[in-house]
Amino acid sequence: RGGRVTAVAGVTQDPSTFYMGATGGGVWETQDGGVSWQNVSDGHFATGSVGAIAVAPSDPNVVYVGMGEAQIRGVATSHGDGVYKSTDAGRSWTHLGLEETRHVSAIQVHPDNPEVVYLAAQGYTGKDSRQRGIYRSEDGGASWKQVHFVSERAGASSLSMDPTNPRILYAGFWDHRRHPWKVESGGPGSGIHKTIDGGESWTKLSDGLPETAGKVGVAVSPARPQRVWAIVEAEEGGLFRSDDGGAKWTRVNEERVLRARAWYYTRVVADPIDADTVYVLNAPVMKSIDGGESFDRVATPHGDNHALWIHPLDNEILVNGNDGGANVSYNSGETWSTQANQPTGQFYRVNTDRQFPYRIYGGQQDNSSVSIASRTFFASGIGRDDWFPAGGCETAYSAFDPDEPRYVYSGCYQGLIGELDVETGHERSVMAHEFLGLGATPVDMPYRFNWNAPIVASPHDPTVIYHAGNNVLKTTDRGNSWVEISPDLTRNELEKQGPGGGPITNEAAGGENYNTILYLIESPHEPGTIWVGSDDGLVHLTRDGGANWSDVTPEDLPEAMINSIDVSPHDPAKAWLAVTRYKFGDYTPRIYRTDDHGAGWKLLTTGIDDDAWVRVVREDTSREGLVYAGTETGFYLSFDDGDEWDKFQSNLPVVPITDLKVHGDDLVAATQGRAFWILDELSPLRELAEATLEEPLHLFTPEPALRIGGGKGGDRVGKNPSNGAVLYYSLAAALAEEDELKLEILDGAGELVRSYSSEPDPEASEATPPPFGPPPLPKTLPGGEGLNRFVWDLAGEPLTKIPGQLEFGGLGSYRRAPGSYVARMTLGETTVEAPIEVVHDPRLALTASDFEEQQELLAEVAAAADDLHRSVNRLRDVRDQIESLTDRAKALDPEGALAEASEALIAEIDAWEEEVVQKKQETFQDVINFPNRINAELISLMDTVDEAGPPVTAGARHAWARLAARLMPIQEERDELLGSRLDAWSALVKKHRVPAVIVPD
Repeated sequence: RGGRVTAVAGVTQDPSTFYMGATGGGVWETQDGGVSWQNVSDGHFATGSVGAIAVAPSDPNVVYVGMGEAQIRGVATSHGDGVYKSTDAGRSWTHLGLEETRHVSAIQVHPDNPEVVYLAAQGYTGKDSRQRGIYRSEDGGASWKQVHFVSERAGASSLSMDPTNPRILYAGFWDHRRHPWKVESGGPGSGIHKTIDGGESWTKLSDGLPETAGKVGVAVSPARPQRVWAIVEAEEGGLFRSDDGGAKWTRVNEERVLRARAWYYTRVVADPIDADTVYVLNAPVMKSIDGGESFDRVATPHGDNHALWIHPLDNEILVNGNDGGANVSYNSGETWSTQANQPTGQFYRVNTDRQFPYRIYGGQQDNSSVSIASRTFFASGIGRDDWFPAGGCETAYSAFDPDEPRYVYSGCYQGLIGELDVETGHERSVMAHEFLGLGATPVDMPYRFNWNAPIVASPHDPTVIYHAGNNVLKTTDRGNSWVEISPDLTRNELEKQGPGGGPITNEAAGGENYNTILYLIESPHEPGTIWVGSDDGLVHLTRDGGANWSDVTPEDLPEAMINSIDVSPHDPAKAWLAVTRYKFGDYTPRIYRTDDHGAGWKLLTTGIDDDAWVRVVREDTSREGLVYAGTETGFYLSFDDGDEWDKFQSNLPVVPITDLKVHGDDLVAATQGRAFWILDELSPLRELAEATLEEPLHLFTPEPALRIGGGKGGDRVGKNPSNGAVLYYSLAAALAEEDELKLEILDGAGELVRSYSSEPDPEASEATPPPFGPPPLPKTLPGGEGLNRFVWDLAGEPLTKIPGQLEFGGLGSYRRAPGSYVARMTLGETTVEAPIEVVHDPRLALTASDFEEQQELLAEVAAAADDLHRSVNRLRDVRDQIESLTDRAKALDPEGALAEASEALIAEIDAWEEEVVQKKQETFQDVINFPNRINAELISLMDTVDEAGPPVTAGARHAWARLAARLMPIQEERDELLGSRLDAWSALVKKHRVPAVIVPD
């Protein structure tokens, strides 16, 4: 399901193509009206949060994207790095600079010249800056000129161009500042400005507008360019209209629904065809058809609406962006496309249980919390049926007994916390002090809770649950009662605990609650040793369950957010801090490590990009000194306890990483814009060393291979991990043309099970998968320099193929039983080996004897099918030779006896083959049109028994007995054809003295 989308655009020339810009998730395109979306920014953009998108009206290939979400939340807000441009409809992109604009609210492109473009820069949220206002480029973004600047606090929150006279533009300016404890919206810099000369000069419009304003949205009517709309945050604010190009304004509507929570919305969109129709975006989409006098709600798939694009030639075609994604309508909003096809969820935290498969828990911004399977066992992948509500709401931490997660404790803003009984579906509030926090001032609250307040189960006793506000609370009776085990562990500054918004509009949803505890962790080594970090930069530690607390804040740390703490799994005295000051406009990365319970700290950020402020740090549970860091712009790791960091992005999109969890051999990541990701098989990282990379060939020890069903899944669902043994190996140099890399899989007795090579077999045809099944795994070993990955599907050598025949079965053989195997790789004179442990589904009560019976049957069935295939190939070769020799013998056999005998033998061979294979089947659908032969039945039985797993059913044994009985006459007939009948024909050939050499095998 989708996450927040604050920018949308469509293509005038193609009413099926639209773009959306996700917050954290990059740019996506649909070419089928929202049926499916594809990301077009991955691999091109250095940041993931989009503020504005514009398609050049005169050239649909030209697309401009401004980065940094303009709806600047107090939580979950990401900065941008300027402007990107595509000249091929999103297939490739060029960065155009303006990095310091940070948050772009709008882009306008000249209707006839795609090289002329204007950009509205909102600027930094947490500090003054001059990189705000209106920018213009007349050379397609190659160079920019700041054509209008109001003040270091006032950024451009909206921009609208008169399409009939593109020299006329209107800009809404917003005097604002986001503090961690308050959003200041309003001041002398707010207002509406107009240019009539393409930006060279600007006039502030004031007649009829509020003297003191906050955020402003503005839109000129394409249907009547003298009509201009403005939605204005003010004490006497609302929707204003001018019918003389902004000279005079009239407030036409003051309804609160149009201007509530102004900093988050304040968007107005003019209908391009009907001058009396106008839309105002807020929590709902509001539409007026009478010049703004009255409004009705337009139902959208999700609330909190931020963006709307209307087709300039057909005003029934809309694309809308909201906190649940993007959706398309072709009937003025009567119906919309789905938002369940966009993997752009924003998750705050992540937790996992120890079920099989394990489940991932987290709260999704402006949605619910979820518990979702880490893998499934179906070819469809991980879909909507594999996730469940996990209690709480969008901001939830989730805590539970990881072994028996029946009761899930999940939070919500303003300190709400509930206990969900997943067996009954019943959820009850278990707040320490029941309190309606919405609308309340923090100083008046019983406890001040962060928007993302910690809820943690003790690793030593999961019936102990901690919930942190400004004090640490503890329950041992499922939340029926709580006790304080700490004093206030924040700076407790009264001046920062007042209203969360002003001077015009208050903000009291909980995102501005300050002087709160943001992170809590109990040491896995020492019960009662608890680390606490606050959102105002303090770190505290207790080693006696809360009886005594010590301030262990790093000495040089300014006021900041302690976003995460990690206690080393290897050393109880060692801990990590992820610290950020992005709310103060400071994007410097900060990672601290202590080796002595906080007595001293070391700042460790070498190798991390300057703007990659850090959200989370985790040390690997297996290899000490291997550390993972999630930052605003990607993933980093260190092999030396944080002294040096390297970016390790691989196929992970550029997206803010909000949390990390090491779960066994996996690393699970929560992201702010691309949902959950899992890095499977951590063994290469755990084993990697500098010397390893210098070896000509190094085979890493693989993790246990799970013998289980299921496929990867398609593009619209979550992906499953690969089935089989995942082998990683490194090559010091890429394979040369003359090099051959070999892989052999050996069983416990040293017998060869399967072999692979880096040289493709030119005669081997790749198996054709069923149209609804997963694609076959690659069969050729990759040979690139550095790390390579290959998956053994646990099957033995594939069955002999019959050229030109439809192939049945995805693997071409059957999977081997659980047990110990060896992977042996050879490159020239170098041979390396690694053990492979194959394990079965732990949910099934199976024994070794169960697998022995299954493997015996599979071996017999596979051998019979392979024998038939080899026989078909042998007899086809014999047939070809007979035909060739018969043609040559006609001159030596005028009576035609040899030709007659040849034709008879060929007919017998054809008749035999007809019993074995169905030669009329050429496509998958032909299995319906023409009856299967015995080889297909054998392969089907092999696949069925393999996929079903042990024990072998009576039905399978009956099928094998029936097929074995059918095989006997077929095999006897084959033996006769290759024996007595071929001998008789050969004798006739010799009688006529025809040179012949028949090689039947």
